[in-house]
Amino acid sequence: MDAHEHLKQAAHAAREASHILGRSLRPARDAALRAMADALRTSMREILDANAKDTGAFQGTKAFLDRLTLNEARVEAMAVGLEDVAALPDPLDRVLAEWTRPNGLRFQRIATPIGVIGMIYESRPNVGADASGLCLKSGNAVILRGGSDSVHSAAAINVALQRGLAAAGLPPACVQNAPTADRSYVAAMLAGAGLLDLIIPRGGKSLVERVQQEARVPVLAHAEGLCHTFVHAAADPDMARKIVANAKMRRTGICGATETLLVDRPIAASILPLLIADLRVLGCDFRADAASRAIVPELAVATEADFNTEWLDAVLSVAVVDGVEGALSHIARHGSEHTDAIVTQDEGAARQFLRGVDSAVALWNASTQFCDGGEFGFGAEIGIATGRIHARGPVGLEQLTTYRTLVFGTGQVRP
Repeated sequence: MDAHEHLKQAAHAAREASHILGRSLRPARDAALRAMADALRTSMREILDANAKDTGAFQGTKAFLDRLTLNEARVEAMAVGLEDVAALPDPLDRVLAEWTRPNGLRFQRIATPIGVIGMIYESRPNVGADASGLCLKSGNAVILRGGSDSVHSAAAINVALQRGLAAAGLPPACVQNAPTADRSYVAAMLAGAGLLDLIIPRGGKSLVERVQQEARVPVLAHAEGLCHTFVHAAADPDMARKIVANAKMRRTGICGATETLLVDRPIAASILPLLIADLRVLGCDFRADAASRAIVPELAVATEADFNTEWLDAVLSVAVVDGVEGALSHIARHGSEHTDAIVTQDEGAARQFLRGVDSAVALWNASTQFCDGGEFGFGAEIGIATGRIHARGPVGLEQLTTYRTLVFGTGQVRP
């Protein structure tokens, strides 16, 4: 069966499943999420064996290998994530707005599922579990297509999730996995108008650009995470050192990792050597502008391209800027409107930065690595949306719903 024919059959099954799922009550969906979590735990050995096949064949950077690797703690975290989603409020049938017209007609705008979602992701196998849980809770069926690097892991995780769904009495077709990582399946999904209601790409810049250029289905895009941390002149030095080290080095391969450090000129000479020393101990390398190298001469020279690079590795671009406006100008020129942070004790400067930075998420005195659905209280996330339509920032349950309008009358007819 070719990719398009398989997608057609999978989408029809998903559509039927979504009708059942969308009409289900919260207890049924929550019970299914808990059953899926149990199935992940009981399938631990099969999932880790499948992941070992993927990691054994992987040829790439250490940071990307970390994104791909599963262990017992990470599988347990996937299971806990599903249970966390089950504990969240029901996103469906919420009354978003309510009003009454002079003729007595009463209107309600209520939250409703989107329908059938196509998810295209790379490397991180846990994305499949997170996406499945969020889609299920929000009443959506999902068809997942993971990357070639994680093909065995994704399949094993999906088998476990479907086992949990069946045990809970919901259709396994609520959560389906592409049978191949071949690019032809991506092409079929992108051409899937009428089969899929929304496509969510989660991966590198080239994947997202291809989806945006070729899709005939609406796209909720997740752009690259070219995140900045700006250490302002009024920053508390100890706080700045702690935040910068975490923002860059906690996990270098995630989209919320800081890729560029900006330091305010008045304090650059005093604080930059400390920040560099802290990061060096953690194994970080650097690409720096002339002003930074005048302070720490051994830093490697940064090119213009370096400031446009999402490293996803233990490499950090460094620049000295002039105040908040200098930081905002640099971010506007090089950033991806994902996540940017300021470290300062000056509330006026912080407010100026938060108002001026045009990013999906902006932080004051906190690590950029907090840009994560779990940290936002969403239980998990299906991605970080950086577009300007429908959703921005971590995409959780609320962002996976649309709305419809109910009208209540008492016999009115239109004159």
